[in-house]
Amino acid sequence: MDVPRRRLLLISNSTLHGGGYLGHCQQQIKSFLGEKVKRILFVPYALHNQDAYAKTAREKLENVGYGVDSIHEFSDPVEAVRKSEAIFIGGGNTFRLLKALYDKSLIQEIRKRVLEDGIPYMGSSAGSNAATISINTTNDMPIVYPPSLEALGLVPFNINPHYLDPDVNSTHMGETREKRIFEYHEESNTFPVLGLREGSMLLVEGNKATLQGVTGARLFVRGKSPTEHQPGADFSFLLANSNLHNP
Repeated sequence: MDVPRRRLLLISNSTLHGGGYLGHCQQQIKSFLGEKVKRILFVPYALHNQDAYAKTAREKLENVGYGVDSIHEFSDPVEAVRKSEAIFIGGGNTFRLLKALYDKSLIQEIRKRVLEDGIPYMGSSAGSNAATISINTTNDMPIVYPPSLEALGLVPFNINPHYLDPDVNSTHMGETREKRIFEYHEESNTFPVLGLREGSMLLVEGNKATLQGVTGARLFVRGKSPTEHQPGADFSFLLANSNLHNP
C-alpha cells in the first residue's frame, strides 16, 4: 500500500480518566493538523445525539484554534467531504457509524480525500476502527447492520481501541479481549490487530507509523504470539506488508 500522502492520527479513546474530552491528545492533535488546517469536518454519526456530540467537539477544537463544521448539519454530506480540509470521526457505536457512512455514500469519498488528496484524517475509538480494513475487531454491539463490515481501508490492518489486558485478580469468567482477538484470527483472511490501550494513538504519515501517547500497545498477528510495544515504537512494517497476516 504505497500512499505517500496519507496522514492519519488514530486515537484509542477520546477521554482519558482524570481529564476532559480530547485532553490527553490535545498536543498531538495540534502537531498533527498544524497551522495550514483552519477548519475540521467532524463526523458524529457514531452517537445518537449528533447535535450534542458536535457541540462537545466544536468547543474543544475551537479552544485549540480550529473551526469545526459537523457533517450532519449539511444537506449534502458528500459535498461536505469533498470540500473538507481535514476529517475527524468521533467515537461511539462502530456499527452505527459504518452504516451511516455506507448509507450516505461516504466510504469512497473519504478514501479519495485522504489517500489521494492527502487531507488529514483523525479518528477516536469507533473513528479509528473505521479507518482500518474492517470493524471485525470492534468492542461494540451490532445495534444496526451496515451492508458490510469492510471499513475505509486507510491502513491494511485492524485496530482494537480501548484494549484491556487480562486481570489476573478478576473472578470474571467471560472472554478476555485477548481471547476475542485470538478467535478473530482463527478465521481465514484475517489481518493483524493493533490493541491500542487507552491513552495511546497511532500516527501515520505516508508509509511511516509511530505509536504515540502515554501507554503502550499490543500487536496480534495470526499464528504468532502477541508482542508488547511502547510509545515511540515504529509500526511502519504494518503498512509495508499487507500480507503480514499470512502465517
